[in-house]
Amino acid sequence: MCQYCGSLLSAVHWTEAGAVSARDRTRATSRRAEVLQAVLRAYGLSLRQGALVGMFHISSADGREGLARDLDEVWAVAEQMTGRPFDPLDARFTAEDADAG
Repeated sequence: MCQYCGSLLSAVHWTEAGAVSARDRTRATSRRAEVLQAVLRAYGLSLRQGALVGMFHISSADGREGLARDLDEVWAVAEQMTGRPFDPLDARFTAEDADAG
């Protein structure tokens, strides 16, 4: 359990499977946060990476806030905050990534 926020620490998420070291995990989490910020912005939400235990802090323009430990929780919080289904594989997000790669 995190001594700062009381959150239960979970096992490594599948998105971190290729990370060998703590530095690799940090780098991957930071990159994932950048991508999530871009996707959530299109839904009127913002995301920042929490300083403690890798939590993501999600907020809306009207002041609602939520915390997520991993991608599954990010999508659930986004749906709850927007009140509509959330599709991270929407073509407007995947097309830009395809062009960049």
